[in-house]
Amino acid sequence: MTTDEPQQSVPYGTPEAPRLAVRGEAHLEVDPEIARIGITVSARGTDRRDALADLTRRNTTVIDLVKTYGEAVERVETGSFSITPELTKRGKGERVRTYHGRVHITAELSDFTALGELTTRIADLDLTHVDGPWWSLRPDSPSHRRARQEAVKEAVQRAREYAEALGTALAALVEIADIGADNAPYPPFGGGPAAPGMARAAYGGAPEAAAPLDLEPQRQTVYAQVNARFTMNPPRL
Repeated sequence: MTTDEPQQSVPYGTPEAPRLAVRGEAHLEVDPEIARIGITVSARGTDRRDALADLTRRNTTVIDLVKTYGEAVERVETGSFSITPELTKRGKGERVRTYHGRVHITAELSDFTALGELTTRIADLDLTHVDGPWWSLRPDSPSHRRARQEAVKEAVQRAREYAEALGTALAALVEIADIGADNAPYPPFGGGPAAPGMARAAYGGAPEAAAPLDLEPQRQTVYAQVNARFTMNPPRL
C-alpha cells in the first residue's frame, strides 16, 4: 500500500544531491560620511538667575554659530541641562557659594572642511568644551549594501571551490541566511575614547581667531557575513 504523503527533506542532502554549506564574509574600509561633536557650554555665578541668564546667552551663541554653517550641519540637538549649587565647606549652616550651569549640545556634520573651522571657532568661546569628532556612516549608507553583496559573492565562490575540489559543480542554491552586516557605532557623547584628531577646547577665549583645525577623517570598517547552502552534482569518489 502506498501513500501520497510528501517525503521529508534530508537536512544534510542525499547522495544524489549532496548539500554544501559555506559562510561568506566581507570587510570594507571606507571613508566616513558624517562626523559628530559634543559641546558643553558652562556658566557660573553667585546668583542663580545671573548664572542661568549667562548660560542661556552662551547657549544661544553656540547654537547660532553652528546654524550659520547651513547644509554642512545635518543635525543639532540639545541634550542635558543643569544648574547646580556649590555649598561652602565651612561654617555651621548650609550656604550656597556659587552656581554652576551646563548645557550639552550635539552637532552632526557632513562637510569635514566646515567641521575643522566650526570646531576651532567653538573652542575660542569662553567656558565652552568640545569633544570629538566621532566619525561614522549613515544607517542607509551604500557601503552596507556593498558589503552584503561582497559577502554573498564570497560565499558562492567558496562553494564553487569546494565543489571543484571534488571534481563536480554546484547544482542549485538552497538557502542564504543573513546573519548581519555591522559597523561599530561611534561612542555616545562624553563616553569612550575619541578618534584620532580629537579636538578639546580649554576654558577661556583666545584674543585672536585661531586657524581652523586640520581634521583627518578616520576610515570606517564595514563588515558583513552570510551563511549559504547549496546542492551540488554528485561527485565521483
